[in-house]
Amino acid sequence: MDTLRGSLLMVLAMSAFALEDMFIKSAAASLPVGQILILFGLGGMAIFAAMARAQDHAAWHPGFGTRPMLWRSLAEVVGRLCFTLAIALTPLSSASAILQATPLVVAAGAVVFFGETVGWRRWLAIGLGFAGVLLILRPGLSGFEPASLFAVLGTLGFAGRDLATRAAPGDMSNSQLGFLGFAMLVAAGVIALGWTGGAVWPAPRNWLDIAAATVIGVVAYNALSGAMRAGEIAVIAPFRYTRLVFAMVLGVLVFGERPDTLTVIGSTIIVASGVFTLLRSRKA
Repeated sequence: MDTLRGSLLMVLAMSAFALEDMFIKSAAASLPVGQILILFGLGGMAIFAAMARAQDHAAWHPGFGTRPMLWRSLAEVVGRLCFTLAIALTPLSSASAILQATPLVVAAGAVVFFGETVGWRRWLAIGLGFAGVLLILRPGLSGFEPASLFAVLGTLGFAGRDLATRAAPGDMSNSQLGFLGFAMLVAAGVIALGWTGGAVWPAPRNWLDIAAATVIGVVAYNALSGAMRAGEIAVIAPFRYTRLVFAMVLGVLVFGERPDTLTVIGSTIIVASGVFTLLRSRKA
C-alpha cells in the first residue's frame, strides 16, 4: 500500500509540475529565468513556512545541517541551475530527453544506497518507458554538443535530490522539506540571474503567472516529497514519465497542438511501463 500511495502521489506531482511549467513558460516570455526562480522560490518558502506554522512546528529543522540534507541542497541547486542552462544553450528536445533518464539514475541509486532489489523485468519496463520518452521527443541526431553536459549534470542533480529526500530524518515534515527546496530555488535563481542579468519589474500578468506557478508548485513539491518517502523508489520513480503525458494534454488544450502517431504511441508505452512496474511490486 505504501508503494501504491507513493505512485499516486508521484502522478499528482507530475500533473502539478506540468501546470507549473505552463505558467512559468508564460512568465519567461518577458522575465529572465533567474528572476522567475527567485520570485518563485520566495513565494514557495512563504507558503511552506505558513504550512509548518499551521502544523505547530518551525519551518527550519535542525536536520537541515545533516549530511544527507546538505547533499540534497547541493543537488537541488545543481539540478535547477544546470538544467536551466541546458534549456538556454541546447535544443529543448535534447535537454528534455536527457532529463528523462532521471528515473533510471534513481533506480540505480536505490540499489546502491538503499539495497533495494530491481529484477530484470522492472529494468526492462523502465527501459521501455525511456524508449517511449524518446519516441515523443525524438531528439536530433546532429551530433554531440558539449553544452548538453549541463543536461546530464541536471539529471544527476535531480536524481541526487530524490535519493537524499529518501534519507531525510523521519521527523522532518514535507513542509520543512519544501521550505528547504524552495530556498535552494532562490539560490539557483541568484546564480542564474548573476550569470545573465537583465532583471525587470514584472507586469501584472507576470505576477499572476508566478503566483499560480508558486501555489501549484507547492502542491507538486509536497506530493513529490511524499512519494519519495513511501514504498519502493524503483517502482515509484518511473511514474515521473506521466509528466510528459500531462504536458501533451496541456499542449492540446492550451496551445492547440496536435500530437502525432509516434507521440501517442510513446505516451502509451510510458503509462504501460509504469503500471507494469506497480503490478510487479504487488506480486513480489
